Amino acid sequence: MLLSVADVLAMPVVRAGLPEVAGGGPLDRPVRWVHVSELADVAKLLVGRELILTTGQALTGSDAETVAYLESLAAAGVSGLVVELGTSVREFTPVVARTANRLGLPVVALRRVVRFVEITEAVHRVIVADQYEELEFARTVHETFTALSVRRASLAEIVKTAAGMLDASVVLEDLAHRVLALTARHTGTSALLDRWEATSRLLSDIDPNVVPVGPHTQRWGRLILRSNRVTSARARMVLERAAQTLTLHRMIERDRFGLHRQAQTGLIDDMVNGRLTDERDAVALAAALGLARRVRYVPLALEVAAAAESDPVAQQRRTAALLDAALHGVALAKATALAAPDHGNRVTFVLGVPRGGDVDSALTAICVAMLAEVRRVPGVGRAVIGVGGESDSLLDTARELAQAAHVAEVALSLDASTPRPFYRSGDVRLRGLLSLIRDEPGVQRFAETELSALLRHDIRNATDLTRTLRQFLDLAGNKTELAKRLNISRPTLYDRLSRIERILDVDLDNGETRTSLHAALLIRDLATAGDAR
Repeated sequence: MLLSVADVLAMPVVRAGLPEVAGGGPLDRPVRWVHVSELADVAKLLVGRELILTTGQALTGSDAETVAYLESLAAAGVSGLVVELGTSVREFTPVVARTANRLGLPVVALRRVVRFVEITEAVHRVIVADQYEELEFARTVHETFTALSVRRASLAEIVKTAAGMLDASVVLEDLAHRVLALTARHTGTSALLDRWEATSRLLSDIDPNVVPVGPHTQRWGRLILRSNRVTSARARMVLERAAQTLTLHRMIERDRFGLHRQAQTGLIDDMVNGRLTDERDAVALAAALGLARRVRYVPLALEVAAAAESDPVAQQRRTAALLDAALHGVALAKATALAAPDHGNRVTFVLGVPRGGDVDSALTAICVAMLAEVRRVPGVGRAVIGVGGESDSLLDTARELAQAAHVAEVALSLDASTPRPFYRSGDVRLRGLLSLIRDEPGVQRFAETELSALLRHDIRNATDLTRTLRQFLDLAGNKTELAKRLNISRPTLYDRLSRIERILDVDLDNGETRTSLHAALLIRDLATAGDAR
């Protein structure tokens, strides 16, 4: 951080000259450099923010020449003028103070003789040291975040490192303003997150303390510094470097398993992506890895709700534990399967079910056994299984794993009061479908675009027009019923709906507009429900 004029005047080498401010206002102007000159036209040599040291020869002419000299310095953007009295000028004329005050240019008199070289050395030593410190800080930032990238540090560790470097609170949020990771400094976590969504929505992406996270065309979050004590240059440097590391973190695959599991994963991947196209080869390879021959194949996906793991090693261990538990359940039900981890909380299976029997009965027994074992894994809150259609073709079944995973993820968002051993595609509906895609940046961006103006209006004006809109859409636009439900008069309701239309710049009588707004509200509701789980 640059020295100010006041900082320079406080230095012992300057105080020895008994500095006295003759005029010009506050002394908080930054000093980039110190320049010694007796030239009356020195301004043409300057670039701004210099502190001029002089014996005052340029002030010995007429009042007009003195005014012109001071005006040229002010126009050049100098930080101040320090004049050693006694050699060329014994005292300032009244015009000096008057002009300095008019221009806001600090003018300081030194009552005792000092060596200008000692002043320049002292000031420049501090300036150069400050510049070196900034370079060292930049090097430390680069090396620290490079090391975090190399060892694939967790989201929480990356955010914690950024907060430590800035000694301030840092929050990582997604596009729906939900907090993914945070480190609170000089405040409590609850205080930092108090009314977080409302606070975050009012922060623009151009704010120097806000940095988008993700590739330029695929932003998926924001890093936010909650402090005004950190210089903007340092804050921006650290936040941008942390954002790059977070982006790499999301792009790198972390899961690592044993050779047998890797082989099963590789076989499933080859079948899914069309690298293995011969059915007999596929069956032979699957049999070598433990899948029984002469069975009906069923695509199956296990999805669990579990506490987030910031440690990647711990996440890998839990995924391995889920896989082990599920396969143990398959074995207890006297069945066989190929398995592959999909992500930290999902495992997909190609299940072998004996021919000739009732497939649903067999699936029920197998899934009940799997779920019983999976629920014993530490950290697992809820587990569901999604299945696709059975087939005699192993390759066709592998290609249906994505559909089973879709069903499982949707099923996890549905009402848990009546759990089932497994879910098929017919068991999920629109709300579940939106739940499946609610975390996609494009979907979050859609919901934000549709509703952000209304949400900001509610925050700023302490209103609840969003609730009115939600009930209006839930009732398919039935204004009479809505007025009864809200216990307000129809004119009052019409006024609220008119305000909503003005704020969102929409026509609520348009069917497509209603559908779009209703979908956005469902996405927002599901995001809130997901956070509660």
